[in-house]
Amino acid sequence: MKLQFSVPTMACGACVKTITNAVKSVDQTAQIEADPKTKQVAVETDSSEAAVKEAIEGAGYAIA
Repeated sequence: MKLQFSVPTMACGACVKTITNAVKSVDQTAQIEADPKTKQVAVETDSSEAAVKEAIEGAGYAIA
């Protein structure tokens, strides 16, 4: 399923890497596109939306 999140605290490439690693910890095959300029994260995953949100928030990023 395709998920879209707004992550206002994502600011740079390091943030993108941290968020990518967090999502991959839930679903290794997930495809993640994160843009620190627009603060948008798109995830193509087989995991639940709740699991992906929890992973991103667990990495220290609030979802708007």
